[in-house]
Amino acid sequence: MSDAYVECLVKAKTSPLAQFFKVLLIILAVICGISFFIFPPLMMFALIGAILTGGGAYFVNLFTDLEYEYLYLDKELVVDKVMAKSKRKRIATYHLDRIEILAPIKSYHLDNFKNRNAKVKDFSVGQELKPDRRFVMFYEGGEKILLNPSEEMIKLMKNVAPRKIFSD
Repeated sequence: MSDAYVECLVKAKTSPLAQFFKVLLIILAVICGISFFIFPPLMMFALIGAILTGGGAYFVNLFTDLEYEYLYLDKELVVDKVMAKSKRKRIATYHLDRIEILAPIKSYHLDNFKNRNAKVKDFSVGQELKPDRRFVMFYEGGEKILLNPSEEMIKLMKNVAPRKIFSD
């Protein structure tokens, strides 16, 4: 049995609203920190405000600075979420035997799956790039997963399941 291993890291796009909220919380934390030293009667409120807004900015940054890591090892695709390059969380494990189809997002191979109601999970960059390298995977009929795998990963997966994996 051949063990094929490929790893791919994809940076997810941060929404403009989340970026604005993160910057706003950082600015408020700095203002509260400065007012802690300038206005002695309001020291307690400024300290509490600085702690709350600083903590809020930390958690907003943690949940908006996302990367997805795909690991392919011996007929198994594992998706991990890396938050702010400090925390890692396993999101899902997909077995190649249970995949119905994996094809580029604008492929004609997906025409039979267009009207299917499935739960959508987006583990891709989150936007359409030029050229669009996103792939759609239908898994056991109930899930539609969006991914950005590397060409090497697609090639290895296609060697294992050539009738389910398409690279157009």
